[in-house]
Amino acid sequence: MVKLVFTLRRREDMTREEFQRYWREQHAPLVRRHAGALRIQRYVQVHARDTDLDEAVAAPRGSEPRYYDGVAELWWDSLEDLVAAYSSEAGQAAGAELLEDERRFIDLPRSPLWLGEEHEFIATS
Repeated sequence: MVKLVFTLRRREDMTREEFQRYWREQHAPLVRRHAGALRIQRYVQVHARDTDLDEAVAAPRGSEPRYYDGVAELWWDSLEDLVAAYSSEAGQAAGAELLEDERRFIDLPRSPLWLGEEHEFIATS
């Protein structure tokens, strides 16, 4: 499996709550609608939460716990599937529509994404 990891920051004119609501209620159905054309096998949103543990967990690492508002994870069966999906006319149209929607709520220049391959070491089942 190939996985795309997208670390998201909201646009500055949105609150975290507005961002997460839009992402969950507007963008997720759009991704679901285009999953076939894009050959997406799995899509998960991880919404950041403000907790009393943030500083305790982040301080030893020198990180900023509230820097990102969420993480999107998308899976494909192979890199070839991903390339084929985005090479097709339907995939390009779907990708363009998703990008247009992302501009409505994501600060794209401050939201890096990258591809990787999972190596699972602990499984729940």
